[in-house]
Amino acid sequence: MSLLLDLTFAAMIPDMSRRTPTRKPRRPRPAATVEAVSGPTLDLDHYVPALVTFIGNKLSTSATVFYQRNFGVNVTEWRIMSLLAIEPGIPASRICHVIGFDKGPVSRTLAMLRKRGLVAIRTAPDDGRSHSITLTARGRANHDKVIVAALDRERRLLSCLNKDEREILIGLLRRIHENLGAVTGQISS
Repeated sequence: MSLLLDLTFAAMIPDMSRRTPTRKPRRPRPAATVEAVSGPTLDLDHYVPALVTFIGNKLSTSATVFYQRNFGVNVTEWRIMSLLAIEPGIPASRICHVIGFDKGPVSRTLAMLRKRGLVAIRTAPDDGRSHSITLTARGRANHDKVIVAALDRERRLLSCLNKDEREILIGLLRRIHENLGAVTGQISS
């Protein structure tokens, strides 16, 4: 009986010696590229969304490196801290609205700032469903160090413009900011 069971099980198990070795799947060949003969292209020297994005990306990247190395905060943390210095006690929704970030990154950043003792988050006295966020004394001291460097970076960035040009640039940027609703469908402020 055991021989019969052994033969039955042996028949059920595939003979590995007869199997062909498995091959790695082939990578698909890249599709043949066809050069576009014509069609519209952007003039990146005059396309304002690209210019604003390129400037913003480069400023943010260099600011993160600089602020992290010198003050222990990244650019997102600095943006939130600077807004809290201007508007103490605001809720996270206000931070999201002003800075233009989604609530997920703002919430994570606030949790990290709180853990490091830079912000305090309390239930808002006028609305038990909302939170009031403020800088702690430690957060304010850190803010006061970073702002000196931030203003110096701005001064160096705008040093290629005279005073009148700086005022014109700021006015134009404000007008564009106020007009964002034309492409976002939202009211800007």
